[in-house]
Amino acid sequence: MQKIVWFLLLATVFSLAGCDLNDFKVLTGIDVLIEQNMKVLAGKRVGLITNPTGVTRTLSSTVDALYQHPEVNLVALFGPEHGVRGDFAGGEKISHMVDEKTGITMFSLYGKTMKPTREMLENIDILVFDIQDIGCRSYTYISTMAYAMQAAKEHNIAFVVLDRPNPLGGVLLEGPMLDMDYRSNIGYYPIAYVHGMTVGELAGFFNQEYEIDADLTVVEMKGWKRNMVFKDTGLTWLPTSPHIPHAITAFYYPTTGIVGELNTVNIGVGYTIPFELVAAPWMDATALAEEMNGRELPAVTFRPIYFKPFYYHFANQPIQGVHVHILDQTHFEPIRTQVHLLSAMIKLFPENDIFATHRISSFDKAAGSDALRSMLKAQIPPDEIIQSWHEELQNFKQTREKYLIYE
Repeated sequence: MQKIVWFLLLATVFSLAGCDLNDFKVLTGIDVLIEQNMKVLAGKRVGLITNPTGVTRTLSSTVDALYQHPEVNLVALFGPEHGVRGDFAGGEKISHMVDEKTGITMFSLYGKTMKPTREMLENIDILVFDIQDIGCRSYTYISTMAYAMQAAKEHNIAFVVLDRPNPLGGVLLEGPMLDMDYRSNIGYYPIAYVHGMTVGELAGFFNQEYEIDADLTVVEMKGWKRNMVFKDTGLTWLPTSPHIPHAITAFYYPTTGIVGELNTVNIGVGYTIPFELVAAPWMDATALAEEMNGRELPAVTFRPIYFKPFYYHFANQPIQGVHVHILDQTHFEPIRTQVHLLSAMIKLFPENDIFATHRISSFDKAAGSDALRSMLKAQIPPDEIIQSWHEELQNFKQTREKYLIYE
């Protein structure tokens, strides 16, 4: 009875709003599934891999939407980093528990157990993945998807991806690529750091190129085009993790995220603008801003900034650096900008070695190999570093073509 009432209420919401789902600019996979394609799950025992970004167009949780739907038998929940309901910090290890709202068991796919086990998959016929990604190789959710696809194949379970937009769009591609010697949960398959694919497209790429061979279905979006960044979609952005609060933060993540792995500079985590800056006690904000603006990088400008972080690196200490201001998302080059930031810090502040840290391996894993660090330390010009990735990036671009769903 509860499920029938919910279904009627959902229909009423759309009726009172005076709109139809087809009126929205972009429909994500969950809305297409509910409106047009629920037969994919009918009669199946469903396991759902999701987090707070898994929502319908009216911002109802995918967990709740499927649990309350009369045609769906939702029997298990699986959470990536930060958990199903998003109540865990980055890097925090999560244990299995019961979801208070539905009473369904939640399994963690972050920490000790990255791949769903046989015990987790008991009594499941189909795994559904519905998580908003941010378009960067080092963001752990696509690794979670790859592991889950492997488990689905191993245990003869179908796998469904409810597709969502790449917030960086589907055109921008930037290296470096991943060297498999540096494989980790922040880089599982050799793809470009900024890959320009949706999770549905990546699922097809992983499934064929790396011979997972899962029984894969992608519920495609409607209305999304490759030239759309997130602000063009008409969708509401929900934080994909605690430090990605806004859609534009997805552009800042590949601008400072790799250097942030070193823990020798602050990148805005612990302040109000995560990933939008680089700063440290030993920097000269004016000198760094002048240096970066003098490099005339496209669609970006740099402003001196002075502040005290509330927590994390250099908490409660006065630090300074540059605030990165993106002027045009469609022409901005985040990885190129980050390489120039690294180069400028090395040039201007040689007495403060940003690589003097025990977290070198974390930097190299995020970058995809030790090549970026080695070239920077050798003071190879940034655009020569970028050019060194050109051939493998073009090979990736050519390979990915057959897996692209959207024009």
